[in-house]
Amino acid sequence: MRPIDEQVILVTGATDGLGRGVATQVASQGATVLLHGRDDARGAAAIDEIRAATGNDKLRWYRADLASLDDVRALADQVLASEPRLDVLLNNAGIGGTLPGDGVRMTSADGYELRFQVNYLAPYLLTQLLLPLLERSAPARIVNVASAGQAPLDFDDVMLERRYDPWTAYQQSKLAQITFTFDLADELADKDVTVTTLHPGTFMPTKMVTHAGIAPATSLESGIAATTRLVVDPSLDGVTGRYFDGTRESRAHPQASDDKARRQLRDLSDQLAGLA
Repeated sequence: MRPIDEQVILVTGATDGLGRGVATQVASQGATVLLHGRDDARGAAAIDEIRAATGNDKLRWYRADLASLDDVRALADQVLASEPRLDVLLNNAGIGGTLPGDGVRMTSADGYELRFQVNYLAPYLLTQLLLPLLERSAPARIVNVASAGQAPLDFDDVMLERRYDPWTAYQQSKLAQITFTFDLADELADKDVTVTTLHPGTFMPTKMVTHAGIAPATSLESGIAATTRLVVDPSLDGVTGRYFDGTRESRAHPQASDDKARRQLRDLSDQLAGLA
């Protein structure tokens, strides 16, 4: 990878929590940081505070609601039109089991189960649309923030219309993210674009955890450090198709490595995202 002060890094979900922390860390090292969120006022506040904390003026804002695939397409179009290069895409934005909805099944603007779309399908589409820019900028990295909470997808009821449980929805979306990581890493093996994924920490004190009334078990700082490592650590140049628990390489649920499941998920994702 290029020196960090020459890199352009897109962080989704950058207005609070883990994404805000990683954006601050890479900004402090001199990177150009593209901050994504869904609220312009919060975006402006985040940029002002990161600029004040780091002295870095190379900060740009991109708004999109991942519950709308049209917004995702518009986000990709804006990045492609405005940015001559992209060294790292960090797919961090996501929602937990209870926020929003407090356990009630919700659907996106596109009619898909909300957690599947926001946590998986939207970053899948964004990644696919930004791949040409990442490949032109190679060496480049894609980092997906997943979870140790993983549940296999039921391809007969991916949207959990028959029997809904919010935590199952969350865990399915995170395993889909890991499965996509492994699949894309193989696809890009000769493109000098690496793809990794991680569980940053267990019940970090983020908005989704505190709203659920769960006592934090891992500090936010350790999650920020583990995620930032995958984004910028030079020792990870060329490391791809790996899942990490914090900073330790680990094993994901077996479905993520199942060739049939990977093909099914790829085909389904292309169909749902309008890429087929």
